Amino acid sequence: MATPWSVERADPMTGPTRQEEHDFCARSEHQEPQGPVRRRSKLTEMVPVRFVPETLEEVRHRAGAEDRSVSSWIRRAVEHELDQSTG
Repeated sequence: MATPWSVERADPMTGPTRQEEHDFCARSEHQEPQGPVRRRSKLTEMVPVRFVPETLEEVRHRAGAEDRSVSSWIRRAVEHELDQSTG
């Protein structure tokens, strides 16, 4: 299966490298915005959460694999869970 990136990967679960992302986005045909503009609502307050070390390490690993901050990854996971339980 063809991908927009410059190389096929043995493991399709791994994303492009930062250089591949840069090269892809630098091409003029990839400069058009896609979809509606998304506006993030302002965050309200900080909520301290504690995790056992193994869970925190896994969260850091997954967030890093998606090039996200730990906070952003946790917010998305919580939003996903809320969507699943109300849907």
